[in-house]
Amino acid sequence: MLSSPEEEVLAKACDAIYKFASKDDVKKLLRELDVTNALLSHLVPEEDVVIHEFATLCLAQMAVEYTTKVQIFEQGGLEPLIRLLDSPDPDVKKNSVECIYLLVQDFQSRAAVCELNVIPPLLELLKSEYPVIQLLALQTLEVISKDRETRIILGENQGLDCLLKILETNEFNDLHVEALAVLGNCLEDVHAMQLIQQTGGLKKLLSFVGDSAVPDIQKNAAKAIAKAAYDSENRKILNEEEVENCLINLLEIDNDGVKVAASQAISAMCENLSSKRVFGLQGIPQLVELLSSNNEEVKEAAVIALANLTTASPSNSSTVSEAEGIEPLVKTLNAQRDGAVANAAAVLTNMAMQEPLRVSVQSHGAMNVLAEPLRSTNSQVQSRAALLVAALGCDADARAELRNAGGLGPLVELLHSKNKEVRRNACWAVMVCASDELTAVELCRLGALDILEEINLSTGRKNNFSEAALEKLLDNNLSQKYSQMGYLSSSNIITDGFYDYGQIKPGIKLLSLEELSMQELTERRATIFINAKPQEDVLAVEEKPQNSSYEQTTLSPAVLRKSSREKSSLMVSPVEEKQEPPGRRSSFSKSSSREKGLRKGKGKKEEEKMIDVTQVISKVQDEINQENAQWQAPPDFILLDYINDASKTILPLTTTREQVVALAQFVADKMGGAIEKEKLHDFSWELHISEIEYELKSNVVPIGKVKKGTFYHRALLFKVIADRIGIGCSLVRGEYNRAWNEVKLVDDSPQGVTGLLLPPQEYIVDLMFEPGFLMKQGSAEADQYKRI
Repeated sequence: MLSSPEEEVLAKACDAIYKFASKDDVKKLLRELDVTNALLSHLVPEEDVVIHEFATLCLAQMAVEYTTKVQIFEQGGLEPLIRLLDSPDPDVKKNSVECIYLLVQDFQSRAAVCELNVIPPLLELLKSEYPVIQLLALQTLEVISKDRETRIILGENQGLDCLLKILETNEFNDLHVEALAVLGNCLEDVHAMQLIQQTGGLKKLLSFVGDSAVPDIQKNAAKAIAKAAYDSENRKILNEEEVENCLINLLEIDNDGVKVAASQAISAMCENLSSKRVFGLQGIPQLVELLSSNNEEVKEAAVIALANLTTASPSNSSTVSEAEGIEPLVKTLNAQRDGAVANAAAVLTNMAMQEPLRVSVQSHGAMNVLAEPLRSTNSQVQSRAALLVAALGCDADARAELRNAGGLGPLVELLHSKNKEVRRNACWAVMVCASDELTAVELCRLGALDILEEINLSTGRKNNFSEAALEKLLDNNLSQKYSQMGYLSSSNIITDGFYDYGQIKPGIKLLSLEELSMQELTERRATIFINAKPQEDVLAVEEKPQNSSYEQTTLSPAVLRKSSREKSSLMVSPVEEKQEPPGRRSSFSKSSSREKGLRKGKGKKEEEKMIDVTQVISKVQDEINQENAQWQAPPDFILLDYINDASKTILPLTTTREQVVALAQFVADKMGGAIEKEKLHDFSWELHISEIEYELKSNVVPIGKVKKGTFYHRALLFKVIADRIGIGCSLVRGEYNRAWNEVKLVDDSPQGVTGLLLPPQEYIVDLMFEPGFLMKQGSAEADQYKRI
């Protein structure tokens, strides 16, 4: 029927097809019948207007589907449709522009319409008396103006003036939103921005936005500013027109969409330093207030803006603090949206660059909250959270909070990340957190050491922080370092709690001293530990009241298994019985004697009842104390005496050389004296150590208990005492129980030469054969001393 020469038949056929085409299943059949080609053939100028109306109407209905769009484009439908925009019939215009609007959703059609000069007829449609035509024209312009070439053509055809006139006309208020959307695309071009500014249009636009009470208009205006602000020249122009005031006012609007758009525009404008200062003075309090919004999108947009405002701006970071923004920022670390969490961490990191603000951030419990963001699967959240840990981790209390909150585990897991930035920041955080022994030991227990070693073996994965983290981790876990690397430098100061387990193989986990103490006695090598805690510290712990929050000194289970009759000059028994004041203890003894027959009847029953109650209370209190007590290594009072004696006798010596020699002789004297080389095999130190282990029922032995020590016992004791009295020395493990100390000494000037400053020389200290004899590093004597 579409081929009929009769106009009435054609009109009815098109009308019928239109009705059918409104149904999906019919659209499919019409497409298979290639109806679009037949319809397009009737869009020629000589065809009747009625035919144009129904043909375009049918095409508009079918162009909703992508396949039909492709057919219309490939069959050359754009050109006749654009030509019909000038039709005298408004229905034809409406149908044609609607069809074009649907077609330009596809990038091929969008590029083609520019070449077919669609801009002038579309701008002409803006003058139509029919709002629906104006609306469709603006919607089409909004889609095609996303392309830069189209925006240029739009400007050349005075399209910007047309858009501004629509905004200035109250009668067209139903078109303002769409007009702003088109204008927003145009403002992305510096040329268009300059043109609008020169004609006063930009000032009018900002004024219009400020006066409007329509949320959609305000939102689209903010979006337009945000798009424009991605260009540096545009930001400069917007700053000249004081766009900051407009955006700050939009933050006050009671509409979440407007708040989001305004926050996004502020984020974009922050790249301009002048704008950043203005927002810092006026906009930060409003943005901080938005952090408490129930709308997660608002919260995210606000915190992104704050992140940009505080980056490289200490003054803005301070302003956030003054606006009481720390608490809501810490709470935002638990937000639902990843973007909010990541940027909250970024703001807090920026603030933590200043010491007072860092302390304030930490006081709000930021480290307690960070454990969860560190477990996130989002790489940006992981990276920002790790960076915040690095920023806050320089504080010992902060490290303890992260450790207690279970944050070290997920932090160590991030070292496995394939994301370069996440891995780098995680290494940075581990390096900072490894600044104290407790945290370093826990990080090692969680596998950080093995992962870092693996990272550093890979040229593609290692970074400066991974190498520094490994070094820091070992320097603050000297027991692990000595067992793994067999070397402690002069800067590695041995403190109480250090223990020498012996050499461990790569990949083997080093158990803690507490875990080693809990093991049964075996034939393995004794673990020598250091704990020269002053006696008054131990007694002070013992004398603390039972309800004290202080830790109690406890012994290892191996020691506790011993009979109460066994005595050791090194071990201090735990406070197992509640000590009563003298008066009460005396009266209790008297009442106990009365129990033998002096007290009878009711009085005796009351006393028995009192005793039972006392026993129950004592038992409950003992259980509570046992639960609250934390394990501590038993004190080594003999080692403490060694250190005190060395301080009195060796420290006063005038030269370092004299001190080294005297200390070597002191150590040898405490460990069995000088040994003749030929009789070294007769020096039964192994049996002596075994006897100590049997006595203590444990493989863990305090060094002060060792009276017959070989190379590695003596070298360790030398290092411990030297560290305490200020003599710089290193500790090196050799093979087959060999170990030695290296010291640096300055030799005397050659005879006859005065004032010559010689560089220090490295010496090996003999502690076995000629205690105090110093052997130059690399000499035959030194090499022989190290050899088996």
